[in-house]
Amino acid sequence: MMIRRLVVWLAASVMLVHAHAGQPSAVQLASVYAAVASLDGDQLQVAKHADRQVPIASITKLMTAMVVLDAGLDLDEYLTVRPREQKLGKTAWTRMRNGSQARRGDLLHIALMSSENIACDVLARHFPGGLKAFVAAMNSKAKALGMDDSVFFDPAGLSPNNRSTAADLVKMVRAAYQYDRIRDVTTSTFHQVTFRKPRYSLQYGNTNPLVRSSRWDVSLSKTGYLSEAGRCLVMVSEINGEPTILVLLDSLGTRTPIGDAGRVRRWLETGDPGSIAVAARNYERERTAAYRVDAVSQNGSVQ
Repeated sequence: MMIRRLVVWLAASVMLVHAHAGQPSAVQLASVYAAVASLDGDQLQVAKHADRQVPIASITKLMTAMVVLDAGLDLDEYLTVRPREQKLGKTAWTRMRNGSQARRGDLLHIALMSSENIACDVLARHFPGGLKAFVAAMNSKAKALGMDDSVFFDPAGLSPNNRSTAADLVKMVRAAYQYDRIRDVTTSTFHQVTFRKPRYSLQYGNTNPLVRSSRWDVSLSKTGYLSEAGRCLVMVSEINGEPTILVLLDSLGTRTPIGDAGRVRRWLETGDPGSIAVAARNYERERTAAYRVDAVSQNGSVQ
């Protein structure tokens, strides 16, 4: 009996290794595009349409943060809040009062943690050379990181023309992880900003509920949403004792990327591929069909 159990255990172990090594996309995901990789590794452990260039919404803000921090600007300097300079056809609602002032570091904090769109515009316009120079710096940074299939048009991610691939975003997350401030800010749960002229305070919360979960060890996080991009989530979390990058793009519902994160973790830990709802499968078919039509009209081919 003991020998038989040992044989069964060994066979299951071999099957699990096979599933991880030979079928990197075997896990069932509701996100239309996805990539998962070890923080220190070169190979993707999960790759679902990971080379397709698609809108990335507020995932953009990780690039914005790196450009701000690379410039070495004074994070304690007060910047004036003004209406958005770019007209992108998208509403950027904000609780910040027009004409009031906040520290650059606080604006960076709420841009990353709470996805405050106007804060990104303020940061970009107070960059040497202004907004145009800031966007150019974003694209230069992407090129330096080897993000060859990525392009940026605005610092907040409100433009659907901000596009990248899941594979490229693994590179961006890996680079962003090297910044202590980005790791600290994106995993904080709440932050209070005190403005001046006039003086008032606002409380902000993290858009990723997993940073507050005792079941997750999240060390970097960013969410995003546009109608063109769907629900998006990128993060770094320890799985099987190893920091792991998760990139989940274009999901149907608010909680869907959270569910996908759980499916990825379960698959990496146990080999269980999980399952997804019929509605998610239908959504993926619709988005994939739309992607193919768009790709053919633009390039004459589909990746």
